Amino acid sequence: MKNIYIGLGSNLNNPISQVKTALRILTTIPATHLQIHSSLYRSKAIGPKNQPNYINAVAILSTRLSPFNLLHKLQTIENERGRTRNGKRWQARVLDLDILMYDNKQLHTKKLTLPHPELYNRMFVLAPLYECVPELILPNGQRLSDLIQHNFHEKVWQI
Repeated sequence: MKNIYIGLGSNLNNPISQVKTALRILTTIPATHLQIHSSLYRSKAIGPKNQPNYINAVAILSTRLSPFNLLHKLQTIENERGRTRNGKRWQARVLDLDILMYDNKQLHTKKLTLPHPELYNRMFVLAPLYECVPELILPNGQRLSDLIQHNFHEKVWQI
């Protein structure tokens, strides 16, 4: 079993309910077990400023699925919850499920980059991740706690 770190986010169609529902649905993925998840956090949207705030969380899973099979399952969940993809970055969305890390695997393909390319830059991911595993060492060798100290300027609110 591999340890997987998933970022969850929503800012449309009752985002708190969307994230809570997604956390429940994660428990139904075959060959996968939900170990722990963070509290919910509120953050300002990145990109267009006329969108509602996001609700974010992190879930830690163990799985036997490959990174690509897990990605397919996560995208299926997003689509079933009403996610639409129009090719534009940073648009409002019903549900976003990102593989932040797949153990310490590093991968760069057209379909999937591991760790997630924005992992080190987003406090709305780092804060809930820290809540779950404060002693975590990231794939680049950096301590999560040190990284959080460098991203203190970005505001997130635990709810």
